Amino acid sequence: MNYFKKILRFAKPYRRYGILNIFFNILYALFSALSYAALIPMLNVLFDKTKQINEPPTYEGIGKLKDYFEGYMNYQVTQFSGEDPMKGLLLAVGLILFLFLFKNIFNYMAMYFITFLRNGVLKDIRNKMYQKIVDLPISYFSEKKKGDVIARITSDVLEIQHSFLSILELIVREPLTILFTIIVMFIISVKLTIFVFIFIPIAGMIISRIGKSLKKKSDRVQKEQGEFLSIVEETLGGLRVIKAFNAESKFYSTFKNSTSRFFRFSNSLLNRQNLSSPTSEFLGIVVFGVLLWFGGRMVLLEGTLDAASFISYMGLAFNILTPAKAISKASYAVKKGNSAAERVLEILESENPIKDIDGANEKMGFSSGVELKNISFKYENDYVLKDFSLRVEKGKTVALVGQSGSGKSTVANLVTRFYDVNKGEILIDGTNIKNITKKSLRGLMGLVTQDSILFNDTVKNNIALGKENASMDEIMEAAKVANAHDFIMNLPNGYETNIGDSGNKLSGGQKQRLSIARAVLKNPPIMILDEATSALDTESERLVQDALENMMKNRTSIVIAHRLSTIQNADTIVVMSKGEIVEQGTHDELMKSAKSYKKLVEMQSFSS
Repeated sequence: MNYFKKILRFAKPYRRYGILNIFFNILYALFSALSYAALIPMLNVLFDKTKQINEPPTYEGIGKLKDYFEGYMNYQVTQFSGEDPMKGLLLAVGLILFLFLFKNIFNYMAMYFITFLRNGVLKDIRNKMYQKIVDLPISYFSEKKKGDVIARITSDVLEIQHSFLSILELIVREPLTILFTIIVMFIISVKLTIFVFIFIPIAGMIISRIGKSLKKKSDRVQKEQGEFLSIVEETLGGLRVIKAFNAESKFYSTFKNSTSRFFRFSNSLLNRQNLSSPTSEFLGIVVFGVLLWFGGRMVLLEGTLDAASFISYMGLAFNILTPAKAISKASYAVKKGNSAAERVLEILESENPIKDIDGANEKMGFSSGVELKNISFKYENDYVLKDFSLRVEKGKTVALVGQSGSGKSTVANLVTRFYDVNKGEILIDGTNIKNITKKSLRGLMGLVTQDSILFNDTVKNNIALGKENASMDEIMEAAKVANAHDFIMNLPNGYETNIGDSGNKLSGGQKQRLSIARAVLKNPPIMILDEATSALDTESERLVQDALENMMKNRTSIVIAHRLSTIQNADTIVVMSKGEIVEQGTHDELMKSAKSYKKLVEMQSFSS
């Protein structure tokens, strides 16, 4: 129920639809009970039990309500029909048709309004989840499988709609239908109704015992669904490698094992769930059978109940069965929905450790430099950077070099505040970046990574990502700086060409130049280049390197380099090893010192 309350808060913006649903459900429940009670006058006409009454009866209190109702209906029937019983029958049938018609109209109106609430909640939960996914730090998703996250925003949210939100239809309608029906049943026969109530709790206890393990079984199903969606996502992302290494059968086997587990878990869950309907129906029929015996005894032997009232009473008793079954099914749905809600709320309630502090400043300009002051950082247990200090003056280019795992890319992740330092501080113009809003901090920076991250959209929209409402002239100018304009113009639709998923319609060099054009258009004062040329062939590297040099003019740049030939003109080269600086200086100074940097250069020269 705790999860249900948390999900229900999303219904607040749509409460007017909920109120209208409740209003029409009350009318539905009332007309549902009255429609069966209206059978009495019709049956009296058929059984020729209608008494000739020339004056309307007098109301003598709630205890005599049944007699008053019967007397009033007999008065109306006899006044309408006179000596012709068919006219009386026509009136009784017309009344029943009228009541059933409006019962169903009110039912439709109640469902009509609840639809807006259910789909609105579904939309808002998905929007909130997507907003949270974008907001959460990169570290959160290094621990989660993408397929599992996709499963939560799709199938788990749908499960909430089918379970929790379907209950909203039942909360008012079914209990009220039962309540109004029971009131009418009490009016017809108190003794018979009390007898019925002895059996209902027994049936309810049996039904509730079946559903105890549903949440656990549902949780297994949803986790396994996240598992095989992750396999699909990894397969689509690595299809070239899978085919190149003839690993299709291995991946198929992994996927087949996952779907087999999903098959078993789903069968177990659904079979347990399906047991609820026949069980509740059989128990209902048992109650119905006992009721027939006891009520028939009252009609045939005791004479305390007339036949028309008893048949109408049986209709009312049957009218309870349908909402009672719906409520029992809803209890199963809640248990199943709890598991989905738990998985959805795990993301929605995750705290982002990297957030703006109260009173964080908007920093719009950059004047002096970036400083990393005695910083230490670890992803898990071991420190990747230890007491690391570095200053990058405005307008200067600082290159970070070293073996893989020396902490170069970590510096880029910390300066952009994708992660927060464990010790020390990072300053921009003397201000700790934790005191600057994330949006304005990242607004000062442009990032070009080794993997060109592009989107399934046009060339134009990919370049314009960092600058809303950029003009076509600005986009083309950025592309020219990035040496990308010529190849773009040779594409089928120029700047309007769709580049496919992850830009797969382009070569590596073309993708990288689009990434650079995107950074150029943003025009940030600080540029971070994370091994931007390491994955390129020689010709593409030359074009990209020219583009990078064009971009870095008059900018503060932090360059993480794999190919040392690309950073010889840097103002400062910092050589890193195991998270520490081992030497720094210009290219010429470091070559003369004949230490780590010279060895790295010679190794690359020899290998090339």
